Amino acid sequence: MSNALKFLLVLFLFAVFGMSCSNKKVKVQYESAFQKRMNSLFKDASKSPLKAKDLKVFSSLSFFPIDSSFVVKAKLTPTPNSAYFDMKTNTERVSKERIFGVLSFRLLDKNVKLNVYQSIDSADVKSNYLFLPFLDNTNGLSTYGGGRYMDLIVPKSDSIWLDFNTAYNPYCAYNERYSCPIVPRQNYIPLAVQAGVKRFK
Repeated sequence: MSNALKFLLVLFLFAVFGMSCSNKKVKVQYESAFQKRMNSLFKDASKSPLKAKDLKVFSSLSFFPIDSSFVVKAKLTPTPNSAYFDMKTNTERVSKERIFGVLSFRLLDKNVKLNVYQSIDSADVKSNYLFLPFLDNTNGLSTYGGGRYMDLIVPKSDSIWLDFNTAYNPYCAYNERYSCPIVPRQNYIPLAVQAGVKRFK
């Protein structure tokens, strides 16, 4: 084989190899601001819900990859005359809550409606905090069996953004000494919400 032919063969192989490398998909992992806050909280011995034995070996919570398809805009229909009721918890304690409004949105081609709650404590101090507990098809598999929570702020309009990448487990998922509200059955999302914090192992 002549030197010129060898040179052309090398160029051809280099081009093919370069194309195969450029077409390879690279999955980039990064830590969101929410994930950083959660990990920082769980590492802090003065605030962490973890048991001492778990805190000793803790490095990070397990999260689903950030997925923009789980960030949706919901319509909020207020229920200003709703009464406070006793929301059950995993202990004998009850949490005084009322349905602040109904959230209507579309998630992965499904129409969903969820009740969003306001505690009597938040109302007394005129806090703008809202509580969104929900169940979905990942519970008991890749997420905590009792469902997950999201924290929301009272919007200034009739719409609100829901970022399920910020869904988190109740503290009782890590330590049974905590008392956590039980997610109402009507707040079930009939699909797998693969976003937010995963089950603690």
